[in-house]
Amino acid sequence: QVQLVESGGGLVQAGGSLRLSCAVSGGTFSTTAVAWFRQAPGKEREFVAGITWRGDSTYSTDSAKGRFTISRDDAKGTVYLQINSLKPEDTAVYYCASRAFFVTTMGSQYSAWGQGTQVTVSS
Repeated sequence: QVQLVESGGGLVQAGGSLRLSCAVSGGTFSTTAVAWFRQAPGKEREFVAGITWRGDSTYSTDSAKGRFTISRDDAKGTVYLQINSLKPEDTAVYYCASRAFFVTTMGSQYSAWGQGTQVTVSS
């Protein structure tokens, strides 16, 4: 059974940076796609970025503006999300999720989810 564990969240001032980590275990990481989603208070969960089993990345319109970078380390079974120039509107719980091979922006298509890590950005 695939398990995902997020880490790296915290409280940061606007303009700062964070690197979130998603450690994946229990499956075949080399054939796994991983995506990051986030959910802010009172809002729906939204897709942020995803990376395919081969390392091809996909970003949401907002995160494609250069502040988010997703990467993977197959040797460590870990996917990272680097967030730069953080804004108060980035405050949310960030979740990683996995599925086989390819990324989709639809959360319902992912079979495993982590417990989430809180990111809070102060102004």
